[in-house]
Amino acid sequence: MDLDHDACYRAISLRDARFDGRLFTAVKTTGIYCRPICPARTPRSENIIFFGTAAAAQEAGFRPCLRCRPETAPDLGAWRGTSNSVSRALALIELGALDSGDVEALAGRLGLGERQLRRLFRQHLGASPIAVAQTRRVLLAKQLIHETRLPMAEIAFASGFGSIRRFNETFLALFGRPPGDLRRRAGPDISAGSQGEVSLRLRYQPPYDWPAMLAFLSARAIAGIEHVEGQTYWRSIALDGVQGVLSVSPADGNALAATIRFPRLSALPAIIARLRRVFDLAADPRAITAHLAEDPALAPLVSARPGLRVPGAWDGFELAMRAVLGQQITVAAAIRLAGRLVQAHGMPLAEPTGHLTHVFPTPDVLAVADLRTLGMPASRAATLSAVAAAVVADPDLFGATRELDEAVDRLRAIKGVGQWTAHYIALRQLREPDAFPAADIGLMRAMADQDGRRPAANELMARAERWRPWRAYAAQHLWASE
Repeated sequence: MDLDHDACYRAISLRDARFDGRLFTAVKTTGIYCRPICPARTPRSENIIFFGTAAAAQEAGFRPCLRCRPETAPDLGAWRGTSNSVSRALALIELGALDSGDVEALAGRLGLGERQLRRLFRQHLGASPIAVAQTRRVLLAKQLIHETRLPMAEIAFASGFGSIRRFNETFLALFGRPPGDLRRRAGPDISAGSQGEVSLRLRYQPPYDWPAMLAFLSARAIAGIEHVEGQTYWRSIALDGVQGVLSVSPADGNALAATIRFPRLSALPAIIARLRRVFDLAADPRAITAHLAEDPALAPLVSARPGLRVPGAWDGFELAMRAVLGQQITVAAAIRLAGRLVQAHGMPLAEPTGHLTHVFPTPDVLAVADLRTLGMPASRAATLSAVAAAVVADPDLFGATRELDEAVDRLRAIKGVGQWTAHYIALRQLREPDAFPAADIGLMRAMADQDGRRPAANELMARAERWRPWRAYAAQHLWASE
C-alpha cells in the first residue's frame, strides 16, 4: 500500500478524524501502533511508519495502543472499487472462513489461486489473510475486555480463538501481559448484561444517516421477526439452529450500540459481521459522496443526505424471499405476505421477546411447503419454492464468492429470478457497491426528465456508468429522493 508519509504526518499532527480507520501510525521507538486521533504526543516524523490497516501494523510486529484503542477505529472498506476479490475475501474472513479453514480453501471459494490471493492482500491491505484474521480476533477480544464484563474464557471463544491457551499466548506476545490485566475498572461504557448477553459498540466513519436507515428497516419490518420502537431496531436471529435476539440503536462517539442475546458466544464474530453488513458500517461516506457529487443530477441528493447508507441483509435466503415476494407489488403488500410466511412456516422463538415471536423459515422447510395457500400468484409461489430448493442444493448460494456479473447470472438461472431481483440481492446481501437494479420503477421515476419521461432500463444503465463503482449508493440516493 502506498501512503504519502508527509501527508499522513500532517494528518496525525492535526489529529484529523477524517483519517481514522484509513491509516495507522506505528512508532518504531515504542513498538506501538495508534489511530491518527491518538491523544498522545505526536512522535517525531523519522520515528513513524504508516500502515493502511491494523493488520499490516500488527504483522510488522507492532502492538495496539492501550490509550487510543485501535479496535475502536471504524473499519473502512477503502479497498472497494480497487479489488472486489479482496472485499469478498474480507467478508468471508469476518464470517469465520479462516477459523475453520486455511488460505487455500478461502482462495478456492473465491475462484483464485492461493498465491494470487496472498498477493492481492499484500498489495491492497499490506498484510496476509492470516494476519488479517488474527488481528480481527485480537481487536475484537480487546474490545470485549474493555466494554463487557464477560469472563476471559468466554471472551476467548467469543472473539474466535480456538482455545484459551492460544488466547493467552497471543496477548502475552503482543502486550507482555495476560489479557485479564488489560481490563479496566467498570465505567460508563461497560455492560454487565445477563448470561448470554453482550452489549458493545460498532464504530463507523461519520456522517451516518440513522433516521434514513431506521425508516428503511421500519417500512420493511416483518411481523414476528423484526420490530422498530423509538430509535431502536429489534430482530430475532437463528444460526445453526440456535435462536437469539438483538437490538441496535444509535450511540455517542460515531457508533451504534448493539445488544446481542445469544447462548453460543462463539457465534459472536459472525453476528457482528452480519450487523456490520446490515448497517453498512464499512462504508467510507466521504469518498462515496465526493464521487457521486461529480454528477449534477446526484449532487443535490448527496449534499442533502451525505451519510446515507445502503441497508444490507441479515440473511441471504431471507432477503431473496423478500425480493421475490416484492415482485410487482408494493413494499407494504410484500411485507404482509412475508408476515404470513413467517407465521405459517417460521419456527416459534423458545423465549418470545416483546413483538419478536418467530425466526424466519429455513430453506428446507419452504422447499417442500405449499406456498400457494398464502394468497399470491402461483408463479410467484413457484419462484419462492425454486429459490428455497436452490439454497438447499447449494447452501453457499448467497455467499460473497463471485464477481458481480457472475453472481447475477447464477441467481438469474433460478426460474422466476430476473435482472431486478438478482441485482437487488447483490446490492443488499452480497454487498456489491456497484450493483444496480436498473429495471426498478422507483429509479426510473427518480430519473425522469422535466417532461416526466422515464428512462428505460437500458438507458438508465447507460446513465449509471458514470456512477461506478458506487452505483448501489446512487440507487439508494435516488430511492430516498422520492
